[in-house]
Amino acid sequence: MGHRPDTTTPTLRQLQLLLALTSSDGIASAGAQLGMSPSATSHALRALENALGTELIDRNASQISLTYTAEQVLPHVRDVFASLQLVQATALAGAELKSGLLRLGSFGASATIRVLPPLIERFKARYPGVDIVVTEKPDELTSRDLTERRLELAAVTLPKTDFDAQKLAVDELVAVLPSGHPLAAFETVPLKEMTTDPFILTRAGSQALVEKLFSRHGLRPKVMYELVQLMSILELVACGKGISVLAKLALPERYPGTVFRPLSPSTSRRIGLVCLNQTRLSPAAQAFWREARRYNSESEGPLIST
Repeated sequence: MGHRPDTTTPTLRQLQLLLALTSSDGIASAGAQLGMSPSATSHALRALENALGTELIDRNASQISLTYTAEQVLPHVRDVFASLQLVQATALAGAELKSGLLRLGSFGASATIRVLPPLIERFKARYPGVDIVVTEKPDELTSRDLTERRLELAAVTLPKTDFDAQKLAVDELVAVLPSGHPLAAFETVPLKEMTTDPFILTRAGSQALVEKLFSRHGLRPKVMYELVQLMSILELVACGKGISVLAKLALPERYPGTVFRPLSPSTSRRIGLVCLNQTRLSPAAQAFWREARRYNSESEGPLIST
């Protein structure tokens, strides 16, 4: 395009469209995310490019590809919406946090079930008027929601070099066995022994960690099932259909027909609370961040450590 921009200021709707383009497979689908028709989407994109005086997508590419200029603009667009969220949150919460809404992200069951609840309970005792909504998605999607300003805070696996972070918990992988299985008699199960039976691989948050554990030691389990739901895995193990390796914090204290045993060698992961910039959080998010730090300080370490 390369001409001088016109005097029209980009609208918030147009900037929303630019953000939507980063996670869509087409211009029309980006607009659909915002409830726009294909023609309205095309018009909004052209209007934004005219306002900025440059093309924002490579129309010769087979898939959506942002131009260099668009990539440079994106962080500032995200800052615009972060500032708007801050304005809204400040107005809702008020100086004394008597009301408001805080959205927390969670990468999986370990954080949702075990790590976040004590923090939320403590926070609600101090700020009962602030509602908290927890959204659980895979770690990568939760991190994207933070980057794209759909969330302010989230519990994710560490390290995350692009975020401010504080550690909340240390988790480890454990063997999940039928209660009558020969390996259930072991206090600690050798990892090599987990490669002879049918194996049930989790497709949830700890999948990569499980696969890396076996790979690091040159081992390969006999994967017969790949499942997302924790309860499905536990039920199959209880029925003797296979064995599994899962994150300890994701598991209940006990499950009928199963036993949980440490592994040797094992591996652990750190779970942390993260944000893009702890100095630019809304009042409610800032209060939650402080509460997590205070709780960690009082506990002299992470909230939960295996």
